[in-house]
Amino acid sequence: MAYIFEEPSRTFNEYLLVPGYSSSENRPENVSLKTPLTKFKKGEEPAISLNIPMISAIMQAVSDDGMAVALATEGGMSFIYGSQTIADEAAMVARVKAYKAGFVVSDSNLTPQMTLGEVVALAEKTGHSTMPVTDDGTAHGKLVGIVTERDYRLSRMSLDEKVADFMTPRAELITAPADTTLKQANDIIWDNKLNSLPLIDTDDKLAYMVFRKDYDSHKSNPNEMLDEHKRYMVGAGINTRDFAERVPALVDAGVDCLCIDSSEGYSEWQALTLKWIRDHYGDSVKVGAGNVVDAEGFRFLADAGADFIKIGIGGGSICITREQKGIGRGQATATIEVARARDEYFKETGVYIPLCSDGGIVYDHHITLALAMGSDFVMLGRYFARFDESPSNKVMVNGSYMKEYWGEGSARARNWQRYDLGGDKQKMSFEEGVDSYVPYAGSLKDNVGLTLSKVKSTMCNCGALTIAELQDKAKLTVVSSTSIVEGGAHDVLQKDKTPYVSNAN
Repeated sequence: MAYIFEEPSRTFNEYLLVPGYSSSENRPENVSLKTPLTKFKKGEEPAISLNIPMISAIMQAVSDDGMAVALATEGGMSFIYGSQTIADEAAMVARVKAYKAGFVVSDSNLTPQMTLGEVVALAEKTGHSTMPVTDDGTAHGKLVGIVTERDYRLSRMSLDEKVADFMTPRAELITAPADTTLKQANDIIWDNKLNSLPLIDTDDKLAYMVFRKDYDSHKSNPNEMLDEHKRYMVGAGINTRDFAERVPALVDAGVDCLCIDSSEGYSEWQALTLKWIRDHYGDSVKVGAGNVVDAEGFRFLADAGADFIKIGIGGGSICITREQKGIGRGQATATIEVARARDEYFKETGVYIPLCSDGGIVYDHHITLALAMGSDFVMLGRYFARFDESPSNKVMVNGSYMKEYWGEGSARARNWQRYDLGGDKQKMSFEEGVDSYVPYAGSLKDNVGLTLSKVKSTMCNCGALTIAELQDKAKLTVVSSTSIVEGGAHDVLQKDKTPYVSNAN
Protein backbone atom coordinates (compact mmCIF):
# COMPACT_ATOMS: atom_id res chain seq x y z
CA MET A 1 0.00 0.00 0.00
CA ALA A 2 1.18 3.53 -0.76
CA TYR A 3 2.73 5.52 2.06
CA ILE A 4 0.46 8.37 3.09
CA PHE A 5 1.56 11.50 4.95
CA GLU A 6 -1.24 12.16 7.40
CA GLU A 7 -0.39 15.83 7.94
CA PRO A 8 -1.30 18.26 5.13
CA SER A 9 1.61 19.90 3.36
CA ARG A 10 1.70 23.62 4.05
CA THR A 11 2.85 26.76 2.29
CA PHE A 12 4.79 29.70 3.70
CA ASN A 13 1.60 31.72 3.84
CA GLU A 14 0.27 29.38 6.53
CA TYR A 15 2.98 30.38 9.01
CA LEU A 16 3.96 33.44 11.00
CA LEU A 17 6.98 34.15 13.16
CA VAL A 18 6.33 34.80 16.85
CA PRO A 19 8.52 37.65 18.14
CA GLY A 20 11.35 36.86 20.53
CA TYR A 21 13.27 39.03 22.96
CA SER A 22 15.04 41.92 21.20
CA SER A 23 18.03 43.47 22.94
CA SER A 24 19.35 46.95 22.25
CA GLU A 25 21.82 45.32 19.85
CA ASN A 26 19.04 44.00 17.64
CA ARG A 27 19.11 46.76 15.05
CA PRO A 28 19.02 46.24 11.27
CA GLU A 29 22.44 47.83 10.78
CA ASN A 30 23.93 45.11 13.01
CA VAL A 31 22.41 42.20 11.08
CA SER A 32 24.70 40.07 8.90
CA LEU A 33 23.07 38.19 6.03
CA LYS A 34 26.21 36.29 5.07
CA THR A 35 25.36 32.63 4.50
CA PRO A 36 27.13 29.51 3.17
CA LEU A 37 26.59 28.51 -0.46
CA THR A 38 28.66 25.30 -0.42
CA LYS A 39 29.13 22.51 2.11
CA PHE A 40 31.84 22.56 4.75
CA LYS A 41 33.11 20.52 7.67
CA LYS A 42 32.47 21.48 11.26
CA GLY A 43 35.02 24.05 12.40
CA GLU A 44 35.92 25.06 8.84
CA GLU A 45 34.73 27.82 6.53
CA PRO A 46 32.75 27.15 3.33
CA ALA A 47 34.62 27.57 0.05
CA ILE A 48 31.91 29.99 -1.11
CA SER A 49 29.59 32.14 1.01
CA LEU A 50 26.92 34.53 -0.20
CA ASN A 51 26.80 38.03 1.24
CA ILE A 52 23.02 38.08 0.91
CA PRO A 53 20.78 34.96 0.93
CA MET A 54 19.54 35.31 -2.65
CA ILE A 55 20.37 33.58 -5.92
CA SER A 56 18.56 33.99 -9.23
CA ALA A 57 16.81 31.09 -10.90
CA ILE A 58 18.30 29.04 -13.72
CA MET A 59 15.88 30.44 -16.28
CA GLN A 60 16.02 32.01 -19.73
CA ALA A 61 13.81 34.87 -18.56
CA VAL A 62 15.92 35.58 -15.48
CA SER A 63 19.63 34.77 -15.42
CA ASP A 64 22.01 35.92 -18.12
CA ASP A 65 25.35 37.70 -17.75
CA GLY A 66 23.69 41.08 -17.17
CA MET A 67 21.68 39.73 -14.25
CA ALA A 68 24.78 37.96 -12.94
CA VAL A 69 26.78 41.19 -12.72
CA ALA A 70 23.89 43.11 -11.14
CA LEU A 71 23.20 40.49 -8.47
CA ALA A 72 26.89 39.89 -7.68
CA THR A 73 27.19 43.64 -7.17
CA GLU A 74 24.60 43.38 -4.38
CA GLY A 75 26.13 40.28 -2.79
CA GLY A 76 24.15 37.41 -4.33
CA MET A 77 24.82 35.05 -7.21
CA SER A 78 23.12 34.24 -10.50
CA PHE A 79 23.05 30.79 -12.03
CA ILE A 80 23.07 31.35 -15.78
CA TYR A 81 20.49 29.26 -17.60
CA GLY A 82 21.63 26.03 -19.20
CA SER A 83 18.81 25.73 -21.73
CA GLN A 84 21.05 27.04 -24.49
CA THR A 85 24.07 25.82 -26.40
CA ILE A 86 27.22 25.01 -24.46
CA ALA A 87 29.14 27.72 -26.32
CA ASP A 88 26.54 30.39 -25.56
CA GLU A 89 26.35 29.55 -21.86
CA ALA A 90 30.14 29.46 -21.53
CA ALA A 91 30.34 32.82 -23.31
CA MET A 92 27.94 34.35 -20.76
CA VAL A 93 30.05 33.02 -17.90
CA ALA A 94 33.21 34.37 -19.55
CA ARG A 95 31.66 37.81 -19.95
CA VAL A 96 30.83 37.96 -16.24
CA LYS A 97 34.36 36.91 -15.28
CA ALA A 98 35.86 39.41 -17.74
CA TYR A 99 33.62 42.21 -16.55
CA LYS A 100 35.50 44.93 -14.73
CA ALA A 101 33.36 46.74 -12.20
CA GLY A 102 32.58 50.13 -13.67
CA PHE A 103 33.76 49.08 -17.15
CA VAL A 104 30.77 48.24 -19.32
CA VAL A 105 30.69 46.22 -22.53
CA SER A 106 27.75 47.87 -24.22
CA ASP A 107 24.73 45.77 -25.21
CA SER A 108 23.04 48.72 -26.94
CA ASN A 109 25.10 49.35 -30.05
CA LEU A 110 24.19 51.18 -33.24
CA THR A 111 25.47 51.56 -36.78
CA PRO A 112 25.45 54.86 -38.70
CA GLN A 113 22.87 53.40 -41.11
CA MET A 114 20.27 52.62 -38.46
CA THR A 115 17.20 54.84 -38.12
CA LEU A 116 15.86 56.91 -35.27
CA GLY A 117 12.98 54.47 -35.07
CA GLU A 118 15.42 51.64 -34.40
CA VAL A 119 17.20 53.77 -31.77
CA VAL A 120 13.92 54.40 -29.95
CA ALA A 121 13.00 50.70 -30.08
CA LEU A 122 16.40 49.66 -28.67
CA ALA A 123 16.22 52.27 -25.92
CA GLU A 124 12.75 51.03 -25.00
CA LYS A 125 13.98 47.45 -24.86
CA THR A 126 17.16 47.98 -22.85
CA GLY A 127 16.34 51.11 -20.87
CA HIS A 128 19.67 52.62 -21.94
CA SER A 129 19.88 56.23 -23.05
CA THR A 130 23.54 56.24 -24.17
CA MET A 131 24.41 54.07 -27.17
CA PRO A 132 27.80 53.77 -28.91
CA VAL A 133 27.82 53.89 -32.70
CA THR A 134 30.38 51.53 -34.23
CA ASP A 135 31.21 50.75 -37.82
CA ASP A 136 29.77 47.23 -37.57
CA GLY A 137 27.24 47.71 -34.79
CA THR A 138 29.09 45.46 -32.33
CA ALA A 139 30.32 46.22 -28.83
CA HIS A 140 33.96 46.18 -29.97
CA GLY A 141 33.74 47.71 -33.43
CA LYS A 142 35.47 50.93 -34.47
CA LEU A 143 33.86 53.82 -32.61
CA VAL A 144 32.36 56.40 -34.98
CA GLY A 145 30.05 58.26 -32.62
CA ILE A 146 27.60 58.15 -29.72
CA VAL A 147 23.86 58.74 -29.47
CA THR A 148 22.31 59.98 -26.23
CA GLU A 149 18.78 61.16 -25.51
CA ARG A 150 20.06 64.71 -25.96
CA ASP A 151 20.87 64.05 -29.63
CA TYR A 152 17.29 63.71 -30.84
CA ARG A 153 13.80 65.02 -30.31
CA LEU A 154 10.95 62.77 -31.39
CA SER A 155 8.60 65.72 -31.76
CA ARG A 156 10.88 67.40 -34.31
CA MET A 157 12.51 64.53 -36.20
CA SER A 158 11.40 61.78 -38.55
CA LEU A 159 11.77 58.19 -37.37
CA ASP A 160 13.43 57.46 -40.73
CA GLU A 161 16.33 59.81 -40.03
CA LYS A 162 19.70 58.04 -40.04
CA VAL A 163 21.90 57.77 -36.96
CA ALA A 164 24.79 59.26 -38.92
CA ASP A 165 22.82 62.51 -39.26
CA PHE A 166 22.18 63.17 -35.56
CA MET A 167 24.81 61.27 -33.57
CA THR A 168 27.67 63.04 -31.82
CA PRO A 169 30.61 62.13 -34.10
CA ARG A 170 33.85 60.61 -32.85
CA ALA A 171 35.78 63.80 -33.54
CA GLU A 172 33.74 65.62 -30.93
CA LEU A 173 34.04 62.91 -28.27
CA ILE A 174 36.49 62.71 -25.40
CA THR A 175 37.93 59.18 -25.19
CA ALA A 176 40.65 57.41 -23.21
CA PRO A 177 42.91 54.35 -23.70
CA ALA A 178 41.56 50.91 -22.79
CA ASP A 179 44.06 50.50 -19.94
CA THR A 180 42.75 53.58 -18.13
CA THR A 181 41.97 52.81 -14.48
CA LEU A 182 38.53 53.40 -13.05
CA LYS A 183 39.81 56.27 -10.92
CA GLN A 184 41.50 57.90 -13.93
CA ALA A 185 38.33 57.48 -15.98
CA ASN A 186 36.29 59.03 -13.20
CA ASP A 187 38.66 62.01 -13.03
CA ILE A 188 38.25 62.57 -16.79
CA ILE A 189 34.47 62.32 -16.50
CA TRP A 190 34.29 64.83 -13.67
CA ASP A 191 36.88 67.24 -15.07
CA ASN A 192 35.03 67.40 -18.39
CA LYS A 193 31.49 67.21 -16.98
CA LEU A 194 30.72 64.02 -18.91
CA ASN A 195 28.12 61.34 -18.28
CA SER A 196 30.13 58.64 -20.05
CA LEU A 197 33.63 57.96 -21.36
CA PRO A 198 34.49 55.51 -24.19
CA LEU A 199 37.73 53.55 -23.73
CA ILE A 200 39.51 52.72 -26.98
CA ASP A 201 42.02 49.87 -27.55
CA THR A 202 45.24 49.98 -29.59
CA ASP A 203 43.34 48.93 -32.74
CA ASP A 204 41.14 52.01 -32.39
CA LYS A 205 38.15 49.88 -31.40
CA LEU A 206 35.73 50.36 -28.55
CA ALA A 207 36.75 48.36 -25.48
CA TYR A 208 34.50 49.65 -22.69
CA MET A 209 32.16 52.41 -21.67
CA VAL A 210 32.57 54.02 -18.25
CA PHE A 211 29.55 55.81 -16.83
CA ARG A 212 29.50 58.38 -14.06
CA LYS A 213 26.64 56.57 -12.28
CA ASP A 214 28.45 53.20 -12.37
CA TYR A 215 31.54 54.58 -10.66
CA ASP A 216 29.42 55.99 -7.85
CA SER A 217 27.56 52.68 -7.61
CA HIS A 218 30.78 50.66 -7.43
CA LYS A 219 32.01 52.69 -4.47
CA SER A 220 28.78 52.08 -2.55
CA ASN A 221 28.58 48.28 -2.86
CA PRO A 222 30.51 46.73 0.03
CA ASN A 223 28.73 43.38 -0.39
CA GLU A 224 30.03 42.61 -3.88
CA MET A 225 30.56 38.89 -4.56
CA LEU A 226 34.17 38.81 -5.76
CA ASP A 227 36.60 35.94 -6.25
CA GLU A 228 40.26 35.97 -5.22
CA HIS A 229 41.11 37.90 -8.39
CA LYS A 230 38.48 40.58 -7.66
CA ARG A 231 36.21 39.29 -10.43
CA TYR A 232 32.46 38.94 -10.04
CA MET A 233 31.34 35.44 -9.06
CA VAL A 234 28.83 33.55 -11.17
CA GLY A 235 27.09 30.18 -11.24
CA ALA A 236 25.70 28.17 -14.14
CA GLY A 237 23.05 25.51 -14.66
CA ILE A 238 23.84 22.09 -16.10
CA ASN A 239 21.72 19.08 -17.04
CA THR A 240 22.17 15.32 -16.70
CA ARG A 241 22.70 14.69 -20.40
CA ASP A 242 25.59 16.69 -21.88
CA PHE A 243 27.52 17.32 -18.64
CA ALA A 244 30.68 15.67 -20.02
CA GLU A 245 30.90 18.44 -22.61
CA ARG A 246 29.17 21.30 -20.80
CA VAL A 247 30.99 21.15 -17.46
CA PRO A 248 34.53 21.45 -18.93
CA ALA A 249 33.45 24.40 -21.08
CA LEU A 250 31.96 26.21 -18.08
CA VAL A 251 34.97 25.46 -15.89
CA ASP A 252 37.29 26.79 -18.60
CA ALA A 253 35.14 29.93 -18.78
CA GLY A 254 35.75 30.48 -15.05
CA VAL A 255 32.43 29.46 -13.47
CA ASP A 256 32.45 29.54 -9.66
CA CYS A 257 29.65 27.08 -8.96
CA LEU A 258 27.40 24.74 -10.94
CA CYS A 259 23.87 23.53 -10.25
CA ILE A 260 22.01 20.61 -11.78
CA ASP A 261 18.75 22.01 -13.08
CA SER A 262 15.91 19.53 -12.88
CA SER A 263 12.29 19.42 -11.86
CA GLU A 264 13.03 16.42 -9.60
CA GLY A 265 16.38 15.52 -8.10
CA TYR A 266 15.86 12.17 -6.34
CA SER A 267 17.26 10.42 -9.39
CA GLU A 268 20.12 8.15 -10.42
CA TRP A 269 20.81 10.58 -13.26
CA GLN A 270 21.83 13.26 -10.77
CA ALA A 271 24.01 10.82 -8.84
CA LEU A 272 25.77 9.83 -12.07
CA THR A 273 26.32 13.49 -12.97
CA LEU A 274 27.78 14.27 -9.55
CA LYS A 275 30.01 11.18 -9.71
CA TRP A 276 31.38 12.22 -13.11
CA ILE A 277 32.22 15.69 -11.80
CA ARG A 278 33.92 14.28 -8.70
CA ASP A 279 35.86 11.72 -10.76
CA HIS A 280 37.16 14.41 -13.11
CA TYR A 281 37.51 17.43 -10.82
CA GLY A 282 37.45 16.17 -7.25
CA ASP A 283 36.09 18.80 -4.88
CA SER A 284 37.53 21.73 -6.86
CA VAL A 285 34.31 22.17 -8.83
CA LYS A 286 31.34 23.09 -6.62
CA VAL A 287 27.94 21.82 -7.70
CA GLY A 288 24.46 21.98 -6.22
CA ALA A 289 21.72 19.48 -6.94
CA GLY A 290 17.96 19.07 -6.60
CA ASN A 291 15.12 19.53 -6.33
CA VAL A 292 13.86 17.39 -3.44
CA VAL A 293 10.99 17.70 -0.94
CA ASP A 294 11.69 15.12 1.76
CA ALA A 295 14.39 13.61 3.95
CA GLU A 296 15.02 10.66 1.65
CA GLY A 297 15.69 12.93 -1.30
CA PHE A 298 18.06 15.05 0.78
CA ARG A 299 20.04 12.05 2.03
CA PHE A 300 20.34 10.65 -1.48
CA LEU A 301 21.87 13.84 -2.88
CA ALA A 302 24.01 14.40 0.22
CA ASP A 303 25.53 10.93 -0.14
CA ALA A 304 25.99 11.56 -3.87
CA GLY A 305 28.23 14.54 -3.10
CA ALA A 306 26.11 17.66 -3.66
CA ASP A 307 27.62 20.92 -2.36
CA PHE A 308 24.16 22.40 -1.73
CA ILE A 309 20.68 21.01 -2.16
CA LYS A 310 17.60 22.74 -3.56
CA ILE A 311 14.16 22.21 -2.06
CA GLY A 312 10.89 22.51 -3.94
CA ILE A 313 8.74 20.87 -6.61
CA GLY A 314 5.89 22.72 -8.27
CA GLY A 315 5.89 25.82 -6.04
CA GLY A 316 7.11 28.40 -8.57
CA SER A 317 4.70 31.01 -9.89
CA ILE A 318 4.95 29.70 -13.47
CA CYS A 319 5.39 26.02 -12.59
CA ILE A 320 2.48 23.65 -13.29
CA THR A 321 4.21 20.38 -12.41
CA ARG A 322 1.72 19.64 -9.62
CA GLU A 323 -1.36 20.03 -11.79
CA GLN A 324 0.21 18.25 -14.76
CA LYS A 325 1.77 15.32 -12.90
CA GLY A 326 0.34 15.32 -9.39
CA ILE A 327 3.84 15.52 -7.89
CA GLY A 328 5.09 18.03 -5.32
CA ARG A 329 4.71 19.21 -1.77
CA GLY A 330 3.88 22.43 0.05
CA GLN A 331 7.07 24.45 0.23
CA ALA A 332 7.01 25.14 3.96
CA THR A 333 6.48 21.49 4.86
CA ALA A 334 9.21 20.40 2.45
CA THR A 335 11.65 22.97 3.83
CA ILE A 336 11.03 21.99 7.45
CA GLU A 337 11.50 18.26 6.80
CA VAL A 338 14.59 18.63 4.63
CA ALA A 339 16.17 21.04 7.13
CA ARG A 340 15.68 18.50 9.91
CA ALA A 341 17.34 15.87 7.76
CA ARG A 342 20.22 18.27 7.05
CA ASP A 343 20.73 18.91 10.77
CA GLU A 344 20.72 15.17 11.51
CA TYR A 345 23.24 14.63 8.72
CA PHE A 346 25.47 17.34 10.22
CA LYS A 347 25.37 15.72 13.66
CA GLU A 348 26.16 12.35 12.13
CA THR A 349 28.93 13.34 9.72
CA GLY A 350 30.18 16.78 10.79
CA VAL A 351 29.43 18.04 7.24
CA TYR A 352 27.02 20.94 6.84
CA ILE A 353 25.18 21.04 3.50
CA PRO A 354 23.45 24.37 2.79
CA LEU A 355 19.84 24.31 1.65
CA CYS A 356 18.20 26.49 -0.97
CA SER A 357 14.45 27.04 -0.92
CA ASP A 358 13.37 27.22 -4.56
CA GLY A 359 9.79 28.34 -5.21
CA GLY A 360 6.71 29.14 -3.17
CA ILE A 361 7.84 32.63 -2.19
CA VAL A 362 5.05 35.12 -2.88
CA TYR A 363 5.80 37.96 -0.47
CA ASP A 364 9.04 39.35 0.90
CA HIS A 365 8.35 37.99 4.39
CA HIS A 366 8.27 34.47 2.94
CA ILE A 367 12.03 34.79 2.46
CA THR A 368 12.46 35.29 6.20
CA LEU A 369 10.16 32.36 6.89
CA ALA A 370 12.19 30.13 4.54
CA LEU A 371 15.39 31.11 6.35
CA ALA A 372 13.82 30.55 9.78
CA MET A 373 12.65 27.10 8.71
CA GLY A 374 16.21 26.09 7.86
CA SER A 375 17.04 27.32 4.37
CA ASP A 376 20.40 29.05 4.05
CA PHE A 377 19.35 31.02 0.98
CA VAL A 378 16.51 31.23 -1.54
CA MET A 379 16.35 30.92 -5.31
CA LEU A 380 14.01 33.44 -6.94
CA GLY A 381 12.63 33.57 -10.46
CA ARG A 382 9.62 35.85 -10.69
CA TYR A 383 11.21 38.25 -8.22
CA PHE A 384 14.21 38.94 -10.47
CA ALA A 385 12.32 38.65 -13.76
CA ARG A 386 10.61 41.98 -12.99
CA PHE A 387 13.78 44.05 -13.03
CA ASP A 388 15.63 46.06 -15.68
CA GLU A 389 18.52 43.62 -15.49
CA SER A 390 16.57 40.51 -16.51
CA PRO A 391 17.01 39.47 -20.17
CA SER A 392 13.29 39.42 -21.06
CA ASN A 393 11.48 42.13 -22.97
CA LYS A 394 9.65 45.02 -21.31
CA VAL A 395 6.26 45.45 -22.97
CA MET A 396 3.10 47.49 -22.52
CA VAL A 397 0.09 45.39 -21.46
CA ASN A 398 -3.27 47.03 -20.75
CA GLY A 399 -1.62 50.37 -20.13
CA SER A 400 1.08 49.11 -17.75
CA TYR A 401 4.67 48.07 -18.32
CA MET A 402 5.29 44.37 -17.83
CA LYS A 403 8.21 41.99 -18.28
CA GLU A 404 7.87 38.68 -20.10
CA TYR A 405 8.40 35.64 -17.88
CA TRP A 406 8.27 31.99 -18.85
CA GLY A 407 9.12 28.70 -17.18
CA GLU A 408 11.90 26.37 -18.17
CA GLY A 409 9.27 23.64 -18.46
CA SER A 410 7.29 25.70 -20.99
CA ALA A 411 7.22 25.19 -24.74
CA ARG A 412 9.03 28.52 -25.13
CA ALA A 413 12.03 27.18 -23.22
CA ARG A 414 11.90 24.06 -25.40
CA ASN A 415 12.02 21.65 -22.41
CA TRP A 416 15.77 21.65 -22.96
CA GLN A 417 17.12 18.26 -21.80
CA ARG A 418 16.19 18.97 -18.19
CA TYR A 419 13.98 16.02 -17.26
CA ASP A 420 15.74 13.05 -15.68
CA LEU A 421 13.76 10.30 -17.36
CA GLY A 422 16.42 8.74 -19.55
CA GLY A 423 16.87 8.72 -23.31
CA ASP A 424 19.03 10.84 -25.56
CA LYS A 425 18.00 14.50 -25.43
CA GLN A 426 14.45 13.48 -24.60
CA LYS A 427 11.83 16.20 -24.94
CA MET A 428 8.57 16.11 -23.03
CA SER A 429 5.32 16.16 -24.96
CA PHE A 430 3.58 18.25 -22.30
CA GLU A 431 4.44 21.48 -20.52
CA GLU A 432 5.37 21.95 -16.86
CA GLY A 433 5.58 25.74 -17.04
CA VAL A 434 3.65 28.64 -18.52
CA ASP A 435 4.48 31.73 -20.57
CA SER A 436 3.38 34.90 -18.77
CA TYR A 437 3.94 38.55 -17.82
CA VAL A 438 5.02 40.01 -14.48
CA PRO A 439 4.73 43.67 -13.41
CA TYR A 440 7.82 45.70 -14.30
CA ALA A 441 9.48 46.86 -11.06
CA GLY A 442 12.53 48.94 -12.04
CA SER A 443 16.09 48.36 -10.89
CA LEU A 444 17.39 45.32 -9.05
CA LYS A 445 19.38 47.40 -6.57
CA ASP A 446 16.42 49.37 -5.25
CA ASN A 447 14.14 46.35 -4.91
CA VAL A 448 16.70 44.05 -3.32
CA GLY A 449 17.57 46.76 -0.82
CA LEU A 450 13.92 47.12 0.20
CA THR A 451 13.40 43.37 0.48
CA LEU A 452 16.48 42.83 2.63
CA SER A 453 15.55 45.71 4.91
CA LYS A 454 12.35 43.80 5.70
CA VAL A 455 14.29 40.60 6.34
CA LYS A 456 16.70 42.36 8.69
CA SER A 457 13.89 44.07 10.56
CA THR A 458 12.05 40.79 11.12
CA MET A 459 15.25 39.09 12.28
CA CYS A 460 15.67 41.82 14.88
CA ASN A 461 12.10 41.18 16.08
CA CYS A 462 13.15 37.57 16.61
CA GLY A 463 16.29 38.57 18.50
CA ALA A 464 18.63 37.34 15.74
CA LEU A 465 21.60 39.07 14.15
CA THR A 466 22.62 36.22 11.83
CA ILE A 467 20.73 33.66 9.76
CA ALA A 468 22.12 30.83 11.90
CA GLU A 469 20.84 32.61 15.00
CA LEU A 470 17.43 33.07 13.39
CA GLN A 471 17.24 29.34 12.65
CA ASP A 472 18.07 28.61 16.28
CA LYS A 473 15.76 31.15 17.91
CA ALA A 474 12.79 31.30 15.53
CA LYS A 475 9.35 30.41 16.85
CA LEU A 476 6.82 29.58 14.14
CA THR A 477 3.07 29.30 14.42
CA VAL A 478 0.53 27.85 11.99
CA VAL A 479 -2.18 30.37 11.14
CA SER A 480 -5.81 29.85 10.21
CA SER A 481 -7.43 31.13 7.03
CA THR A 482 -9.25 33.72 9.12
CA SER A 483 -6.05 35.02 10.69
CA ILE A 484 -4.50 35.33 7.24
CA VAL A 485 -7.31 37.74 6.34
CA GLU A 486 -6.85 39.50 9.66
CA GLY A 487 -3.17 40.00 8.88
CA GLY A 488 -3.90 42.30 5.95
CA ALA A 489 -5.82 45.53 5.61
CA HIS A 490 -9.47 44.77 6.38
CA ASP A 491 -12.73 46.42 7.37
CA VAL A 492 -11.63 49.75 5.90
CA LEU A 493 -12.08 51.56 2.61
CA GLN A 494 -8.56 52.19 1.38
CA LYS A 495 -7.78 55.51 -0.25
CA ASP A 496 -5.38 53.93 -2.68
CA LYS A 497 -7.20 51.07 -4.34
CA THR A 498 -4.19 49.98 -6.41
CA PRO A 499 -3.84 46.22 -5.82
CA TYR A 500 -0.83 45.26 -3.75
CA VAL A 501 1.82 43.54 -5.86
CA SER A 502 4.35 41.39 -4.04
CA ASN A 503 8.03 42.28 -4.19
CA ALA A 504 8.89 38.61 -4.20
CA ASN A 505 8.95 35.47 -6.30
